[in-house]
Amino acid sequence: MLTSAPIGPIELAPEPGRDQPERDTLVTFLDSFRSVLIRKAVGLDQTQLATTLGPSSLTIGGLVKHLAFVEDHWFTYVLLGHEYPEPWASADWNTSPDWEFDTAPTDLPAELLVQFERSLSRSRQALDGVSDLDAIAARPSHGEPTNVRWILVHMIEEYARHCGHADLIRESIDARTGD
Repeated sequence: MLTSAPIGPIELAPEPGRDQPERDTLVTFLDSFRSVLIRKAVGLDQTQLATTLGPSSLTIGGLVKHLAFVEDHWFTYVLLGHEYPEPWASADWNTSPDWEFDTAPTDLPAELLVQFERSLSRSRQALDGVSDLDAIAARPSHGEPTNVRWILVHMIEEYARHCGHADLIRESIDARTGD
């Protein structure tokens, strides 16, 4: 049974090596940022995960759910060409274009973590089948063919930006900094 208990400890991702092949470097940097995001959520309860900062409506819980969606968007939907899995497939995106952010405050910490881990698992499986960074995704993005390298670099950028948001929100909650 899922509870509103805080998210527990998360294993740290390894520091990216400086002599790895390009694909390994990109994937390791992406995994490092994935780990940072979840570490920002560790120890927070449902109310804290729904805390905003200043005029922004961003929450750490919303960022976790958003990045779970982004994982499925780029790796499941675009790269592999599969349809969206749940909960994205049945989300009411027309009524709520920011559905993942809007619904996150009602999600329990464990639910957010389970969804994030499921999305990561699908993403990692999608990448396991691809060794060529120049391979073109099954679906275009904004009408353009998109290669795996672009998706990985975009995901690193997405996480870097949102980990910065999470860092500020977390510091406002309990003064915890780092990463």
